[in-house]
Amino acid sequence: MAAEKDDKYFKDWKQREELAEAMIPSIGRLYRDREVICTIFDRPLVRQSTIEILRAHRFARQIIDKELWVTDTFPILQALEKLDLAPGRIDLAKLAIAIQEQQITDIDAFVAEQLAPLNTGKSQQLSEPRDVVLYGFGRIGRLVARILIDQAGGGNKLRLRAAVVRKGSDDDLMRRASLLRRDSVHGHFEGTIRVDEEENAIIANGNMIRIIYADAPDQIDYTQYDINNAIVIDNTGIWRDREGLGRHLKSKGVSQVMLTAPGKGDIPNIVYGVNHDDIKTGEQIFSAASCTTNAIVPVLKAINDRFGIVNGHVETCHSYTNDQNLIDNYHSKNRRGRSAPLNMVITETGAAKAVGKVLPELAGKLTGNAIRVPTPNVSLAILNLSLDKGTSIEEINTYLRDISLNSPLQEQIDFTNSPDAVSSDMVGSRYAGVVDSLATIVDGNRCVLYVWYDNEYGYSYQVVRFVEEISGLKLKKFPQ
Repeated sequence: MAAEKDDKYFKDWKQREELAEAMIPSIGRLYRDREVICTIFDRPLVRQSTIEILRAHRFARQIIDKELWVTDTFPILQALEKLDLAPGRIDLAKLAIAIQEQQITDIDAFVAEQLAPLNTGKSQQLSEPRDVVLYGFGRIGRLVARILIDQAGGGNKLRLRAAVVRKGSDDDLMRRASLLRRDSVHGHFEGTIRVDEEENAIIANGNMIRIIYADAPDQIDYTQYDINNAIVIDNTGIWRDREGLGRHLKSKGVSQVMLTAPGKGDIPNIVYGVNHDDIKTGEQIFSAASCTTNAIVPVLKAINDRFGIVNGHVETCHSYTNDQNLIDNYHSKNRRGRSAPLNMVITETGAAKAVGKVLPELAGKLTGNAIRVPTPNVSLAILNLSLDKGTSIEEINTYLRDISLNSPLQEQIDFTNSPDAVSSDMVGSRYAGVVDSLATIVDGNRCVLYVWYDNEYGYSYQVVRFVEEISGLKLKKFPQ
């Protein structure tokens, strides 16, 4: 009897593995030919392996408390290929759940009905690709590069054309390529990388990224590289005010500038998903705020919308960054001179004050501090809040789970109920923040929420989403 059960489980696995393998070509064709991204609860299946597709389905049990199988989604994928689709994001999991709940038997007809607004024929969102330039090629710059390359699709969307750096050694190009190829935290680049020394360029999955050497933002003529109407993503953090960042606009070929750090003065600080609709027509300079601000603001907005926030304190346990020292040495700021890998270091964070710039209704209601901890990536924000009304753990967690599944904030807020979740599990998360539901504490009108965030990759995805928005590249999501 035991042997029969063993055999049953193995046969079931092989069948699901075979279906997942069969899904890969369909997912790829829809993406390259139609710019259609298939997802499972907003997790893209594009360029995922057989095991990763199965794992995405398995993850669903954490969200809906029941299993989702490839046998549920494979017929939906087959139905999609029969349609003449325009660009969009299609959640196979949500369609599968609707089919189960409504006991649909004609899947083709149901899918066609649900996707009727998208079944309008092949089209392109942009008349021509939008050029992107990275000013700086450090941690955030290289991760943004990886994302843009991964999302290049058929090549008619955002195109990473160049990275601007200060020249180091004679083998600078090879060293830059090597750092893009290998990453101690995020692993190897998914694809192939080579260099074109004649063009001083890195060729990553067929994308030519010119490495341009310059000492200042206003010293470059991008048009000589056939780069025009470009968005410059400044990830150096050297210039944060309008005067400094405005120097980019003096270079030929640049039309807009985005800063990957909190902006100063009147520069709009945008947390994509929350206040991107506040962008003024004609604005040329933006800030994507900080990684911590992006992690906490969506959750704070969700909680404030439902329960109201009287006041609170934000404490972040933040992975060390490269502005700290490996060993004790001089630093201009208190404590940061002490060895980052060996100490927890109390320091300041501007995230709490920054919340007021993004959500004016919370201005002055939050305090904040930070502890730099001896991990290279992934941070944890602890939100200690007093609410307008009492609630319960179940109510708050159910609400935040629903927000993560079906709301305008579903790209920003992820949700986990894993009893063994730790920081390394969040490496590579595409979300601004992940609510750890089993750590939630509620006592009447007081609650404590724990929000994990990949302060490198999750933030980089927020930057790319912002760039897509101002380029007119935001895909509609289905089912609606």
